Amino acid sequence: MTRIHIAVSRPYDVCIGAGLLPQLGEELLKLRKACTVAVISDDTVLPLYGEAVCASLRESGFTPLTYAIPSGESAKNLTTYASVLTFLAENRLTRSDLVVALGGGVVGDLVGFAAATYLRGVDYAQIPTTLLSAVDSSVGGKTAVDLTVGKNLVGAFHQPILVWCDTDTLATLPPVTFRDGCAEVIKYGLLDDAEFFAYLRENRDTLDLTHVIARCVDMKRSLVVLDEFDRGLRQLLNLGHTFGHAIESVSDYSIPHGHCVAMGMAMICRAAAAMGAMSASDAAAVEEVLTLYGLPTHVPYSLEELSDAVLSDKKIRGHAVALVMPRAIGSCEIQMFAASALPRWLAAGGAV
Repeated sequence: MTRIHIAVSRPYDVCIGAGLLPQLGEELLKLRKACTVAVISDDTVLPLYGEAVCASLRESGFTPLTYAIPSGESAKNLTTYASVLTFLAENRLTRSDLVVALGGGVVGDLVGFAAATYLRGVDYAQIPTTLLSAVDSSVGGKTAVDLTVGKNLVGAFHQPILVWCDTDTLATLPPVTFRDGCAEVIKYGLLDDAEFFAYLRENRDTLDLTHVIARCVDMKRSLVVLDEFDRGLRQLLNLGHTFGHAIESVSDYSIPHGHCVAMGMAMICRAAAAMGAMSASDAAAVEEVLTLYGLPTHVPYSLEELSDAVLSDKKIRGHAVALVMPRAIGSCEIQMFAASALPRWLAAGGAV
């Protein structure tokens, strides 16, 4: 097992390895006395792993309760959030109890937000079961739900007390969902590690998932500990997301998040090359690797549609936006632009 310590305001460990679910209760018992544990999952993941999680909790003296929300990004809304709060209240969970988010990024974000706000905040643990949630959304304490006008517009920072990543759960992922996580993995290589990017290019069929997840989590850790509340350097993690979230919104969330991020990364790399900020060869290499992992690089929506959506992005402050600009593979920087300039960058990235 690989253990990575996240030294933020409420420190915790991210534990990564195969066969970890049976050890969950024992690990939580080191952090909390036996209590009621609300295991919140979705209707796809709970039948797969709910009993293994609950059995481990019972063996360590916890009393587990389970609740399933609908699967998919469309469930990440205020209505589902309210249903989770109602479940916690109806079962009389107190601040001495615990919430567990079992699932992918939708479950982790929504359940984390419920934990942040129920009784003004209760402790929770993350059990990511997708590659995307393992490498990104389960770590760092960002929680949120979507509104019809934009993604993650309602949320809170609320760090988990533990992230428990059993890589065996990734074996049941549909190929499209696994590829979704690959987009975020590639993002980390492009962002800050050219050697890791080369490893991904050369080892698509033989990836060591514990190594891959640990490397991504460690890179995220280094930014989160410097900027826990996303006011500065942590915004580097938004590489590809400004355009990606616009694509996701225009698609009415019918295109998975990672696929939208892949298109967003390809667009910002093409735009950076067109504007002279990045070499054409590096931009082409990014598209090559995204394609190698079965991810899309060209956007099926018009410049007009994307321009309208991108101006609703939560990262816009006043009339300015922080855009993550790739300079080379393994080197990116944050640049401030007038929000009105975003359509020009979309066009330079290939939107028509």
